[in-house]
Amino acid sequence: MKKPYIICHMMTSVDGRIDCAMTSQLEGVSDYYATLAALDTPTTVSGRVTAELEMSEPGFFEAKDSTPYGKEGFSKKADAKGYEIVVDTHGKLLWPNARGMEKPYLIITSEQVPKEYLDYLDGQEISWIACGSEKINLVRASEILAEKFGVERMSIVGGPAINTAFLNDGLLDEISILIGAGIDGRQEMPSVFDGRNMDYPLTQLALSDVQKFDSGAVWLRYKTE
Repeated sequence: MKKPYIICHMMTSVDGRIDCAMTSQLEGVSDYYATLAALDTPTTVSGRVTAELEMSEPGFFEAKDSTPYGKEGFSKKADAKGYEIVVDTHGKLLWPNARGMEKPYLIITSEQVPKEYLDYLDGQEISWIACGSEKINLVRASEILAEKFGVERMSIVGGPAINTAFLNDGLLDEISILIGAGIDGRQEMPSVFDGRNMDYPLTQLALSDVQKFDSGAVWLRYKTE
């Protein structure tokens, strides 16, 4: 299988929470962006919830014709060194026009997405991949990213749902965690990985590097086994 080298890169509190409003208050937050740059992953991947909070336009797409696309396909609007990928299974988010962006948007959906939404993305000069009959087939999407878009390295920088989906499909080559010197402690706050079924086995990791920063943050890098 040809796929990009995929790293999950997240910043957490000491107790493993990743709420963005909380991590932005940690002194090591600037170290997060420095460590992300050091990973040399021009392409980054976010889930729909993260993208809705941080990237997309207000509101949601409302299709007049909900006929699904119903097949695998892709549309490449730009040749770029890296892409801002968003996983949006049903095609809900709204976007500005991406023409001329240095790091253009690339939206991944399932084949159940309305064809009308893909036409909308085309009109906004936004690349897309549709694959997976009921839900997104991340394995196939990763192959398309490597083969058709030339993506060699990418970081997953989204929330627990997208992180866990890539983990469950065996797509993560590396886990990169920057632990900031602070404690969240609130109940039901998101963690790096969450929502696995009880029958999933433990994922074993091999520590590859540890770095300490003046902010008190510690950067841990693990290879998946």
